[in-house]
Amino acid sequence: MFTPKYPVSDTLTALRNATRPIVPPASPEDASTSPAPAAPASPTRPAVQFTPGSTLALIGGGTAVVLIIGTVLVSMLLAVAITGASVAVCALVVRSLMNNNR
Repeated sequence: MFTPKYPVSDTLTALRNATRPIVPPASPEDASTSPAPAAPASPTRPAVQFTPGSTLALIGGGTAVVLIIGTVLVSMLLAVAITGASVAVCALVVRSLMNNNR
């Protein structure tokens, strides 16, 4: 019930077909009627090639992203710290005002 059911991959089917022996037909009549074994079509993917310029652009872009994210996170931390300090100062002022009335 909880085990996943995966579809059969094309690679596994191609490997199973590749391990079967190919038997030549007995007569020329059988050769014309039997289908030829079909080779599985492998998907062609374009190869990614990095030039020195694209590598430098990739490194520069990654560095810029890291610096921007770091700046945003540090500014958020600084905003929380400033807010906490201002709340603490306000609490001290209110406390001193309450003690002076007594």
